[in-house]
Amino acid sequence: MSQMNRRRALQILAALGTTGLLTACGDDAADGGSTDTKSPIKIGLIAPQAGGLKAIGDEITNGFQLFLDLHDQRLGGHPVTLLTADEGETVNSGKAAVDKLLQQGVLALTGVVNSAVMLGIRDTVEQARVPLVGSNASPSTLASVVYIWRTSYVLDEAGKALAGYLKEKLRPDDKLAIIVPDSVGGDDVVRGFRQEFGASDPRIAGAVIKTTAAANPGKTAYVQDIRRALNRKPTAVLCFYTAEAGVEFIRQLRNEGYKGPVYAPGFLTEGTALENMKGDAANIETALNYSADLSNTANRVFASAYRKKHNTSPTTYAMASYDAAQVLDQAIDLAGENPNPQQVNLALGKLGQIDSPRGIWQFNQPRTPQQKWYLRRVQNDGQVLSNVLITELATLG
Repeated sequence: MSQMNRRRALQILAALGTTGLLTACGDDAADGGSTDTKSPIKIGLIAPQAGGLKAIGDEITNGFQLFLDLHDQRLGGHPVTLLTADEGETVNSGKAAVDKLLQQGVLALTGVVNSAVMLGIRDTVEQARVPLVGSNASPSTLASVVYIWRTSYVLDEAGKALAGYLKEKLRPDDKLAIIVPDSVGGDDVVRGFRQEFGASDPRIAGAVIKTTAAANPGKTAYVQDIRRALNRKPTAVLCFYTAEAGVEFIRQLRNEGYKGPVYAPGFLTEGTALENMKGDAANIETALNYSADLSNTANRVFASAYRKKHNTSPTTYAMASYDAAQVLDQAIDLAGENPNPQQVNLALGKLGQIDSPRGIWQFNQPRTPQQKWYLRRVQNDGQVLSNVLITELATLG
């Protein structure tokens, strides 16, 4: 069985729930193939292993590992050892994780959740000349890089996607309050929103309110800032929070009596965050580059296999990490029998369209995806509160 046919068989078997046959299908020796002769390689994955961003770290680890599970634990035909390092919650801990993995001789890096960490490790990665296929953090200010690629998004695009939608949806007399953390990501989202919506549009209710950035905020961390926003009598709120910070923000917003529309980049209601918000999340509308509801072959395979393994629907974090493994798989295959990091990096630049669970996308000049963005609404899907796909918003990148 050829390598490509083996991979397709593995995907189909996983989607059907017959993972017990994976070993048999992955045995190239029985088919006379040559995959087993390829040298083992090491890939380094950087993700938070504790703290408020651990849930996202778990998702990107799960997504990358799922791709390996469906491909006989190989990338480009090479047996893979996946090494992990704790990103932590600071730039220094992120740098330590990168240094640890580079010292172990990895062929490529992946992961990274925190945008501040991504900016902080930029020079280390570039000087090491080892490709990093980032699967989450993607600040818009990360420019002129050679060895850093991203399979997720650029945060200002989330702002632009929401702005295009709200520019048409909001009525002339509506007032929109904007509340974001004082962080790299918050600045990116607001910049993108203003560029598309219009910085001087009278429907924006006053200056942007910035809250303290924290992965684990307290139960009253946002109350004073929320009150400032609500004093402006907004008819809608635009925010940007993730993981536990998002749960606390929405809980405190609702506790202060606000029951109106909430709009945000989709990270607000992804994964365990939505589960923990419960009824407080109802009718929140978000823009994101992925929905588990998308109907395409790649997503049916991915989402089915993910649900079978983890008993929950996949998130954009898992999807982007799955795609990071996919592009590394293709690049390592292109790089030849005995690839080095520089050859893999060159091969990444030669990839064309990627058949992804999010839909077809490809790398643009800044090494980020040109991709579709979707509108989702939190509502009941059967008996379960879910991010239900509403419509396609825009193609950005």
